[in-house]
Amino acid sequence: MKLPITLSLLSLSFAFAFAYEKQQPILPDTLAPKSTISQPLIGFGTWNLDLSSANTSAAVSYAIQAGYRQIDAAAIYRNEKEVGEGIQDGLEKAGLDREEIWVTSKLWNDHHGDPTSAEAALNKTLEDLGLEYLDLYLMHWPVGSDSTSEHRYFDYVETWKSMIALPKSKVLNIGIANFSPAQLSDLISSTGVKPAVHQMELHPYLQQSAWVATHKTLGIAVTAYSPLAHSTPTTHGTENSAESVDVDKDSEGKREIPPLLRNPVMLEIAAARNCTPAQVALAWGMGRGTSVIPKSSHPERILENLQAGENCKLGHGELTRMRIMGRMNLRRFINPSESWGIQLFEELDDA
Repeated sequence: MKLPITLSLLSLSFAFAFAYEKQQPILPDTLAPKSTISQPLIGFGTWNLDLSSANTSAAVSYAIQAGYRQIDAAAIYRNEKEVGEGIQDGLEKAGLDREEIWVTSKLWNDHHGDPTSAEAALNKTLEDLGLEYLDLYLMHWPVGSDSTSEHRYFDYVETWKSMIALPKSKVLNIGIANFSPAQLSDLISSTGVKPAVHQMELHPYLQQSAWVATHKTLGIAVTAYSPLAHSTPTTHGTENSAESVDVDKDSEGKREIPPLLRNPVMLEIAAARNCTPAQVALAWGMGRGTSVIPKSSHPERILENLQAGENCKLGHGELTRMRIMGRMNLRRFINPSESWGIQLFEELDDA
């Protein structure tokens, strides 16, 4: 099977350099990278993958055997042991070495503040995954929580400094997720170290084109989570189904909008291109130069997602239709601002 298309991480010493050719991932001078692969344009997500531990491991293993070379994990997903078992099984059955896949994990909110906490969390993640190193370690959110899960503002710059200081043998690249423009600017100006990757919610209903372009200018790679615009990931195999999600309200709760995979524009483009609406969404994301991390626990969906880049080529007219569709149906699905009592995503499209 043809390997997935790859997107290289960029040299962080060149603020305005951006290219798509394959190269080794480069960290700031403070962290020397190991020789490894580039970050693939499509990865396998593990958020709420399956309620069954055995199925989680089996899905990850199958994904690697099918051709995925990027696995996206996180401590808060509470399944890193099962994900790790799937990685080991998949590598063995596919005849691959560890260095041939890209593994990402994330620092959760309860490991901020203490300078030693980031490394302690990293060590637990590596132990659970059964790995010696991560290709990428992200600060999951720019907020912290205490032992009672009460969220609060905190000096994320200090946590970033702790991540910069992580052992070079354990982390090849460090990055962030869910930061606002002001927070990203603060992070860089305070430390002089740019994230290698910024993971954020991106899909045709939340295109954030200007924000993505800013990262391109800065030389920061972007990974899109929830690329199929799902508010609550399913666990029973309907992740890509046009019938799997009911009508949703828009970001202000004023009107109902069709789920992305049932939007007439998506259905028409999919029919014209002889592919599925999910493949249209994923091809759109990869076509922008962003890595996408869909998830599924079912073989047919795992393969369907993987083949999106080859099976679905979008033209200028279709991209224009999708851009207009996105403006008419603006929606951010993942926003814990209200429940956490903290304003997130300030200055962004849907703020």
